Amino acid sequence: MTQTQPTETSRSPEFRLVQVALGGLRQELFHHAFAYRPLPRMDVNSGRVRRLPERIRRYLGLLPHATVAFCAFVVFLIGYDQVNSGFGPTAFVFAWVPPAIVLATLIRPVFAYWASLASTPFLAFLGGSWDGWPWTENAFAAHLVVLTVVAARTNPRAAGWMWVGTAAYAFFAEAFLGGGGGSDSVPLLFVAALALLTVTVIQVRRQATREVTAQQSVTAEERSKRTVLEERTTIARELHDVVAHHMSVVAIQAEAAPYRVENPPPELEQAFRTIRENAVAALTELRRILGVVRAEDYEAPDAPQPTLGDLDALVRNVAEAGLDVEKTVTGAVRELPQGVELSAYRIVQEALSNVLRHAPGAAAKVEVSYVLGGLGLRIANGPARGLVKPSPGAGHGITGMRERVTMLGGEMTAEGTPDGGYEVAAFIPVSREEAAQ
Repeated sequence: MTQTQPTETSRSPEFRLVQVALGGLRQELFHHAFAYRPLPRMDVNSGRVRRLPERIRRYLGLLPHATVAFCAFVVFLIGYDQVNSGFGPTAFVFAWVPPAIVLATLIRPVFAYWASLASTPFLAFLGGSWDGWPWTENAFAAHLVVLTVVAARTNPRAAGWMWVGTAAYAFFAEAFLGGGGGSDSVPLLFVAALALLTVTVIQVRRQATREVTAQQSVTAEERSKRTVLEERTTIARELHDVVAHHMSVVAIQAEAAPYRVENPPPELEQAFRTIRENAVAALTELRRILGVVRAEDYEAPDAPQPTLGDLDALVRNVAEAGLDVEKTVTGAVRELPQGVELSAYRIVQEALSNVLRHAPGAAAKVEVSYVLGGLGLRIANGPARGLVKPSPGAGHGITGMRERVTMLGGEMTAEGTPDGGYEVAAFIPVSREEAAQ
């Protein structure tokens, strides 16, 4: 049994090459041949032109349009000079059709190319001259202008196909439609080749310049990212060398302290155990944050994030550190979105940490209210008591809490109370759809 290969794979490379070439011809010169494509204004905000005054640059943007119009005027003068008899209808058509085709390159460039080719035998007939068939002087000049302008407005492949099409038409007209006289096809094709080559070189150079500029922009952006990453790595290294070292020392000293006292009371052992646990937890959080700072593509571990269900453990932890905390929950307890749960936990954690630092010996109250439209939080404390002095702070904790609440569309207040204490109140909205997810 024999197997036949698919048609696409059984065709020869030469056939596929011809197919691709004809497909390029169809794409460049036949698809959307009548498309309306007005010539855009010249860019006057780059290069040396941008140094000119604004009033001059405003009109300089129309320089390409003025150049095409000037070429059309020259073509008209060439045609007008060829008219021997009076300026009747025939002479009018002969003199005005080529410049009109040149002007058509401003709005319909591919159509102008086909119109220039198709009009040449009629212009030769109207002009009554068979010298240079099928190109009259004005048709010769007009077609050169059309080829140059259309090539500048398209791409090098289209320029090549237009030259090939012009050559095929010229030799066909000379062989089958000519009257036996001379032809200007070879000079036209030679001059057109030079013009199209010049346009192609300019286009390739501009494209290369744009690619180099884009590559330089990408390189500069990558260099900036690398610089930022290096700075972040330096910051992470400094944090690790300073903070992590001291936290490790605290953890080790807290673990070894009970063994340096003979028969230490259970309260002292529990206090040092709490200090060590907090130091170890802080080291774990610090390493996780340093991983984020060090690497741009760092992936956080899949460890579960704290939620409102972990508030009891948080309250026990700060109570072991000497803070008297009373926790109250009101409303129907329900599961909230993860972002709301985490932010609420961090707000309570930061507020209680502020009480420990800034109001040692004070009692604190934590109120969590599950209401219909969201979650309410209130952390309040009285004035500081005892001999321990409050620790100074930079106020970043309050700012961080406020940013968390604002990110979730909520509101927060943080202010002192009449009795000398402090109160943090926040409301985080939660829609019914979010709560159900």
